Amino acid sequence: MKKISFVFILLISSLGLKAQYGSINAILDRLEAKRGVNQNLQNVSIEDSKFVLIKDFDDHVERNFIIIKGNNATYVEVFDDKKTGETNANVFTGDIVRSKNQIISLRADMLEGKKIPIAITKAFLLTEQKKILYLIDINSKERWIEESAINKK
Repeated sequence: MKKISFVFILLISSLGLKAQYGSINAILDRLEAKRGVNQNLQNVSIEDSKFVLIKDFDDHVERNFIIIKGNNATYVEVFDDKKTGETNANVFTGDIVRSKNQIISLRADMLEGKKIPIAITKAFLLTEQKKILYLIDINSKERWIEESAINKK
């Protein structure tokens, strides 16, 4: 009798755990969708895309652009000095590699047509939130937004 009641209790508790697992899994799926993780973006083309990152400091504004054309990429840094109003820019060119896991690697080894000794490298995670593409820098967690999304507003 004890064995039958023990098996019965074990069976009921396992069904309860399975129900909890289903609700926990649904919650995790919603959180991943909000954070842009675990998305299937294999069919999303980033060819001919432009991503923008703007940083505002006390003395200057930094505007960074990544322009993707096939496997080639252009990385542009623009610095606007707030006191003098001067604008300086650096234009780097290089290549880009996209993995199956939405990881995008940028390697820019040319500065305005001249080879530089140490290439600028960046690694990004491609995400989509509310139908807007973002590149999230894996090291600094900075979010680069697709320029077409900015122009829509």
